[in-house]
Amino acid sequence: MKIEQIYTGCLAQGAYYIESDGEAAVIDPLREVQPYIEKAARRNAKIKFVFETHFHADFVSGHQDLSAKTGAPIVYGPTSMKMGFDAIVAEDGQEFQIGKAKVKVLHTPGHTMESSCYLLYNEAGKPEAIFTGDTLFIGDVGRPDLAQKVVEDLTQDKLAGHLYDSLRNKIMPLPDDLIVYPAHGAGSACGKNMSKETSDTLGNQKKTNYALQEMTKEEFIKEVITGLTPPPAYFPQNVMMNIQGYDSIDAVLERGVKPLTPAQFEAAANETGALILDTRAPQVFAKGFVPNSVNIGIDGSFAVWVGAMIPDLKQEILVVAEEGREEEVITRLARVGYDFALGYLEGGVEAWEKAGFELDSIESITAEELADRKQENPELNILDVRKNSEFLSEHVLDAENAPLDYINDSMLKVDKAKTYYVHCAGGYRSMVFNSILRARGYDRLIDVDGGFKAIKESGKFKVSDYVCPTTLL
Repeated sequence: MKIEQIYTGCLAQGAYYIESDGEAAVIDPLREVQPYIEKAARRNAKIKFVFETHFHADFVSGHQDLSAKTGAPIVYGPTSMKMGFDAIVAEDGQEFQIGKAKVKVLHTPGHTMESSCYLLYNEAGKPEAIFTGDTLFIGDVGRPDLAQKVVEDLTQDKLAGHLYDSLRNKIMPLPDDLIVYPAHGAGSACGKNMSKETSDTLGNQKKTNYALQEMTKEEFIKEVITGLTPPPAYFPQNVMMNIQGYDSIDAVLERGVKPLTPAQFEAAANETGALILDTRAPQVFAKGFVPNSVNIGIDGSFAVWVGAMIPDLKQEILVVAEEGREEEVITRLARVGYDFALGYLEGGVEAWEKAGFELDSIESITAEELADRKQENPELNILDVRKNSEFLSEHVLDAENAPLDYINDSMLKVDKAKTYYVHCAGGYRSMVFNSILRARGYDRLIDVDGGFKAIKESGKFKVSDYVCPTTLL
């Protein structure tokens, strides 16, 4: 029997490939499904089932395309939700044979009402692993406030109560040597304090995971909902795509991977109202970019920040990318439901400049240069765009927190007539912030390269005492 975790860092998401005796199953597949199909073909295996742990909020699953391309049925746990595609709605305890192994459905409502875990029995009939979706993470559990955005009569307290029962009645009685494989790790907004580890034994989680310690249901509810912040705006839209269905990834790529000359690119921007998304590295972007571009670098938590910054999944997008990475950008946009890319700038910014079109730029300085300027002007404005939990943990004294996560609120703290020095943790998010505000007419923002890390390491700034954060949201 083979178990493979297929982890995608930019989404902090784990999909799983299980195989036994020539039959395979995929759990929580990504939107681009060809790698799973090719993996099974290389191993002369047939994909028999596509298991979904729940209706995902943070990414668009590949369940529909994978089923269409392989004939493998989609399986969900118990749910009354009407779906826009054929699926097996399993009963609690129902078993599915995969070669000489089997998978048992454990209905574990709490993160969402349809959330289910899949308990894998190996070829000897022994429980070997459990795929816990967003019910149980390593060091954490799924946040219970997402489904209330889709089902009105649910509250986070009700869901947290269901989660308490699911953990104690369905998961904790299982053997300690069982391997826990969750759907997410650190960096995902589906939990508030996940470990960077992506698997563990259930026994160790019983010892170390705060949510599995002895406590009353009331204590658990309070513990689980403390520290939650509003989820990204795209989450409910992704849920509905996962329930109702979506365009094939092939159609999305055909529409989006379209080279445009600088003149065509400019015409498309003027005629459609499309957003210009520049996915190059922040410091490369700063030196020269198509005016009104928004920078979200492909080599950071790209999909997550696209989802947080672009509220409408139907927003038309024009892409600027490093040469050779255009299809990767379109694919990664589709992972979180942004299916309406119109094309990319052929030849990139160099071709744009060569064609005689103007470039814009953003001033970026080092931490040492910031220190020099602060010595000249002790009253200068430092804007920290990290999450509030990061800011409360440790920050430059006199800096103001304006989290990128809530940029529309944070903008209200910025006076167009004043100069601000903007930093995040390492330089990725500050350029996202600066580019968005610059496109909205704020032209007095200066980026601090290297972010808080460089500022602190310079030793030239007074920093607040470190406080261990209670939440990473």
